[in-house]
Formats: sequence, C-alpha cells, structure tokens
Amino acid sequence: MSIKAVVFDAYGTLYDIQSVAEITEDAFPGYGEIITQVWRIKQLEYTWLRSLMRRYQDFTAVTRDSLAYTLRMLGLAYDNAAFERVIEKYLHLDLYPDATSALAALKPRKLAILSNGSPDMLGALVRNTALDRLLDATISVDAKKVFKPAPQAYELIGETFGTAPNEVLFVSSNPWDAAGAKSFGLTVAWIERVTPEAMALACVENELVAPLTMFRAIRTQMDELGFAPDHRVRSLSELPDIVSG
Repeated sequence: MSIKAVVFDAYGTLYDIQSVAEITEDAFPGYGEIITQVWRIKQLEYTWLRSLMRRYQDFTAVTRDSLAYTLRMLGLAYDNAAFERVIEKYLHLDLYPDATSALAALKPRKLAILSNGSPDMLGALVRNTALDRLLDATISVDAKKVFKPAPQAYELIGETFGTAPNEVLFVSSNPWDAAGAKSFGLTVAWIERVTPEAMALACVENELVAPLTMFRAIRTQMDELGFAPDHRVRSLSELPDIVSG
C-alpha cells in the first residue's frame, strides 16, 4: 500500500539531543559531557520504568527527575536558576541540518511527530524551530499515559490520521523506538547515524571509553529484539526517495 503519512520521533531524530552539551558545560564546567550522557540515559530509563510500574508521569517530570539524579550522582551543587537554565534547553534543541528540507520534500503527505515528550514541551519546541509550519500534527504519548515503545503509544497515529499501520512510514534514529514501531506493524525507517564500524574504531583507538562513546555503544546500535527496520538510512534527506519509490 502507498504511504499516506510520515511520522517522526522527535528527540534524536529531528532534534539533536546532544545540543544540550554546550549549556551543561557552561553551567557545570568540566562536567558537561558526562551530565549530557547520563541525563539522557536516565531519562529514557525512567520512561520505561514508569511504564512498567504503571506510575506514569509526563516527560517534563521525567526530564527534571533524570537531571536531578544526574547532578546528585555527580555530587554537583546547584541553585534553582542553574537547574532551570539547563532544563530550558529542551525547549530549544537544535534541529538536524536536513530536517526542515526533508519534511518539506515529503509534502503533500501528512506529516507528524509522535514523541514521548509532553504536550507543552513539544509545542514549545516545534514553535521555536518553525516546524509547526510543516507538521499536520504533533502527537504526545501523554494521551495514552504510557511511553513508547508500548503499542498503545503507536495507536495514536491511526487515531489521528485514520491510517492503517502499513500506510505509515515511521522514522526514528532510536533503535528501541524503531523496533517498537515495527513490532506494532508500521513501516519503519531507521536513521543509522553511527555505524558499527565507527563504534568499533572509536573503542579501539581509545584506552578509556569517553561518555559519548559509551552512550553511542548502548543507545545508537540496532537492538537484538527480532524486529528489523524496513529501511536503514544515514540521514533524513534520504526519506523522500524512499516514499516516492
């Protein structure tokens, strides 16, 4: 069947989550990289733990709690102003350079974000980066009170557009998200921004594994879950050819 809608994950797919590193380093000199990586790891972990425990809190709370954990774990003292300044960056994350042009090239198909982000966070982020001019919908899992990769989260796409799963191309750079979407029945394009060869080389060339290298090792490679993506691409700019083909 033809693709009627293209739906994107937000964090790490359209938006570069590593763009928080500049402000974490500015707020906590010498700790910027380790804060950035542990914060993201715990942020994801808390979404899964809360889903499993059936103790949902939205992504705003999860993001704040995971940053508080990270700073406490590192023994870093901070005041409210410094904490809020770091949190605020999640409303102003950098778009990947090819995001806007790729979305524009995918029109007139329906375009949307499906994200773990809370409605307030996503709304501000989309407006601040002008993606609201291109997207037909910004969908938060908050409507289901469970985080991806729970199947209920992906149901929101069909409920929004009236599409069958195989009429949707779901795009994510997060392997766990790509596997979850494929398990649900969506057509999936995984953005492989870090290749296994690059990972192997980074580990061989360094005696000590840097925080960013460790993060990439455990969060950027395709997981062994039995659900492979339909398409493996290196950038968002490859998507229009997939859809038209």
